[in-house]
Amino acid sequence: MTAFEIRKFSMREPLPENDDARLKNWPVVYALNGGKKIYVGETLSATSRIRQHQASDSKRDMRLVRLLLHEHFNKSAALDLESHLIRWLAGDGKYEVINRNHGIVDADYHDRETYRGEFPEIFEALREAEIFERSIPGIENSDLFKLSPFKTLTPEQALAVEDLLRALRSSLDSGAEPGSLVIQGDPGTGKTVVAVYLMKLLSDIATVTDEEIAEDLEGDSRFSEFFTSEFREALQDFTIGLVVPQQALRKSIQAVFKRTPQLSKDMVIDPFSLGKSDQHYSLLIVDETHRLNQRANQSSGNRNRDFREINEKLFGNDSPLYTQLDWVRQKSDHQVLLLDAEQSVRPADLSRTTIDVIVSEAKTAGKHVTLASQLRLNAGDEYMPHIRRLLRGEERAPSPVGDYEFCMYSDVSQMYARIRQLDAEHGLARMAAGYAWNWVTKDGAAYDFELDGVKFCWNSTDVDWVNSPNALEEAGSIHTLQGYDLNYAGVIIGPDLRCDPATGQVYFDRSNYFDTKGKENNKKLGIRYSDEDILDYVQNIYRVLLTRGIKGTLIYVCDPHLREYMARYVPEAQAVRPIGPSDRIHDETTEAGFDVRAHDVTDDSTRSAGDGHR
Repeated sequence: MTAFEIRKFSMREPLPENDDARLKNWPVVYALNGGKKIYVGETLSATSRIRQHQASDSKRDMRLVRLLLHEHFNKSAALDLESHLIRWLAGDGKYEVINRNHGIVDADYHDRETYRGEFPEIFEALREAEIFERSIPGIENSDLFKLSPFKTLTPEQALAVEDLLRALRSSLDSGAEPGSLVIQGDPGTGKTVVAVYLMKLLSDIATVTDEEIAEDLEGDSRFSEFFTSEFREALQDFTIGLVVPQQALRKSIQAVFKRTPQLSKDMVIDPFSLGKSDQHYSLLIVDETHRLNQRANQSSGNRNRDFREINEKLFGNDSPLYTQLDWVRQKSDHQVLLLDAEQSVRPADLSRTTIDVIVSEAKTAGKHVTLASQLRLNAGDEYMPHIRRLLRGEERAPSPVGDYEFCMYSDVSQMYARIRQLDAEHGLARMAAGYAWNWVTKDGAAYDFELDGVKFCWNSTDVDWVNSPNALEEAGSIHTLQGYDLNYAGVIIGPDLRCDPATGQVYFDRSNYFDTKGKENNKKLGIRYSDEDILDYVQNIYRVLLTRGIKGTLIYVCDPHLREYMARYVPEAQAVRPIGPSDRIHDETTEAGFDVRAHDVTDDSTRSAGDGHR
């Protein structure tokens, strides 16, 4: 027998006073909906809170109230479920979630896992009531969920948001220049989460009404101190923009903002549009700041012309020393820069020297925050340093990864078979590769490269490739995958990265690297890039690709000496059973001759998506 029930009432009538004592004094989660809008809340007195909503102008369009009553809920469990429902609803997309971002932090509480174990059953009951359209896995695999501003922040992320808000408020109160706040972190530490959350939170503070504050805002909410009339007044006519250099990620965030109250897709811009615009921003938040360009040969003649004209417009001359970061500073009063120098993947990106200066100045001014906790991967905090050492040839021992599926294959067809099986079971399992093969399908070739009988084409789209219809049949590049999450990644380390068997040194093979812009000298600045210089970018590329998979990362290494070195520290995957004529999968993807249904990893340590090619 379930421990919860869902009761439905009209928003036009008061809740029955004597119907159930729990309506007056019990932790309750509720949902109000009308038309295409929905609001989720929690309260200790449903009768009082719903009466308050019924008198509210902001909830006048609501028609129904659903109360979720649970026999064993406490306040913490109700808050946790409220947070989950808001995030699932935002990711589902059936309704427009009109909640404000008040700052729910991912706090632990007594017996949390037991309560959370009941959330899927509650979800399915609400799905039967047609509150949700998709399943939990379907929702959580979507960009609408992953990039939603309705997030439960970690304490570390919440602290970063608080630091920004306090610095901003102080600057607005005093009229002083705040400088740039820098938020630094490895892949998977939640930099993009912070950027998107900030956009929503500042928009909410600027537009919230006194009635909503009295009605919805709990005094112990993490950011309640900022929901004041004084700060709201200071944020009137305060223009905010989110600069995202990568095309694929930018398009995905724009799609999320288009569906989020108080946000607009026009708030998400690329550096060139920023430079050309006549608008000046009060605040610019820059995601992936390291991917901003310095003066270099751009991807087209038009872009080279744009770079020159923007420099002349903003500074009066086209000095080769101006970068897109200078555009950001010139076009805004305040900046929040989110960055990770080890995710720079092309020489045209901001130089390491420039990034080091940014970080140093922010630290000196007390405006630097580090996000250290790994959130994307289920492999633990040791995984990232392990990958870094592996790619540099500096690893000397295996690293624990818990239940994370982390293993190495000696046959690409076997790894591809496993990826297809994982995609069938979990979704979002994709193949990825370094740019170690030319893009020849643009000239009419049937495929771009072949390994162990498997023919691969590069990603057929730059925008939202991970969710595109052909993604499972293709290999994604760094320019398509950077900034995206997968459940599982099958990463091919191409012959652009090799190992010298005599010295053990990892080195770059220029003859097997086909990203023209990835190795192009900078004539504008008079810089020639050596193999050692490009090696850093290639290692960064593989570091990013090897940190896309939330639940697992599978590796195939082309260079035999590099494979031999890595095999000492990465568990070997058990071979997939060869298929027979009777159980061949009947579609074009089985031409390589493998069985996508048979796979068993027995080693305990291995249990368990911009400017791309197109």
